[in-house]
Amino acid sequence: MTTTQSRPSTDLVRPSIRDRAAYAAVRAPGLLESLGRRLVLTALSRIPQRNVRLIDNQGSHETKLAGEPGSLPLITVRVLDPRFYAAAAFGGSLGIAESYIDGAWETDDLPALIEIMTVNMSAMDSLEGPFARLCTPLSRAAYWLERNTRSGSRRNIVAHYDLGNEFFSLFLDPTMTYSCAVFENGATTLEQAQIEKIDRTCRKLDLRPTDHLLEIGTGWGALAIHAASKYGCRVTTTTISDEQHRFAEQRVREAGLQDRITLLKRDYRDLQGMGQFDKLVSVEMLEAVGSKNFGTYFDACSNCLKPEGAALIQTIVIRDQFFEQASRRRDFLKKYIFPGSCLPSVAAILDAVNARTDLRTWHLEDIGPHYSTTLQLWRDAFMSRIDEVRRLGFDERFIRMWLYYLGYCEGAFRARYVGDVQLLLTKPLCRIAAAGERTAGRA
Repeated sequence: MTTTQSRPSTDLVRPSIRDRAAYAAVRAPGLLESLGRRLVLTALSRIPQRNVRLIDNQGSHETKLAGEPGSLPLITVRVLDPRFYAAAAFGGSLGIAESYIDGAWETDDLPALIEIMTVNMSAMDSLEGPFARLCTPLSRAAYWLERNTRSGSRRNIVAHYDLGNEFFSLFLDPTMTYSCAVFENGATTLEQAQIEKIDRTCRKLDLRPTDHLLEIGTGWGALAIHAASKYGCRVTTTTISDEQHRFAEQRVREAGLQDRITLLKRDYRDLQGMGQFDKLVSVEMLEAVGSKNFGTYFDACSNCLKPEGAALIQTIVIRDQFFEQASRRRDFLKKYIFPGSCLPSVAAILDAVNARTDLRTWHLEDIGPHYSTTLQLWRDAFMSRIDEVRRLGFDERFIRMWLYYLGYCEGAFRARYVGDVQLLLTKPLCRIAAAGERTAGRA
């Protein structure tokens, strides 16, 4: 694992929080907030390792819920506006997230708090009770409106990735890789770890100069450029993000690889007629297609491959036990960060593959433990360049939303609630070498 610098102080985003805290200090909680407070404290009291300290503005009151010696570190939550209690008690996990975005509370370690909440999910489920469920029909209707039709997919992608290349460059490494890095084989910096992940992907596919590789989900072009320049293969890569396509096109031109790389702006469902490819790769794109389209996605992948072809799919996965419930629920990430998305589970993936294709599973590796480090580095970089974020026109509410997103994901990976798998699928005539028998770039 890489060594990281200490986190910048949250004072960087404090001005709007101070305003809210000053307001909350002189405002008595209403009836719903008083009831909500009792429900929140009851939920916290059910945590087996009670290592969350909650401080609010009711005079000098402080509720300490400290754990046993040797338990997880003590995390402090400061309630700056009593409306947090109503939001948490009657809005569940989404209400907690939204009240953070609004500046109603803060904590000294958001990823650790999310980890505690996730590990102790049964204790926190009381906040997803009947009051929170009243909004379920509306939430599901909104999620349905964000479904990934061809036009819906484009809208959903634009909502996230077209925030602008300059924005993403503030916290990503120089390769502009927006997926899990792998801190192995001497990789200590984020850039080194992203290159290791990309090369690991190419090694697993056993890429050769004679191969024609199809990439579904271009990103900003790092994998396509690495595969073409280091392994000498031809690459056809597609995205539906205008911003990413423009950026990747420029990078391919700068690398002088126009003769090796073809860039498309095409939905994965519209790749028929392109011919068949030797290899296929898709990194953290499956999450965006929606659970109803898993079968269609793998059908498209299989149809694009030659009978001796292979596909490497990297995707974030949720634990099998939670997939069905999560697939129907519009949570914080689906509402604010990745509209229309759905994390698959390994079982859901294999069900779709087996039902719709002749692909077989040849190799699977969970690189998820590396994601918490990746997210921490992204979060640190974002905080260190917070003034530049503001200069791009993003306000304090957006900044808090983005910090919650990064911390929320880091905590979920630390709790092993989600993972990140590299799945190597092969066609019937494929005789690819075992994953551990390949060497780095051939060209």
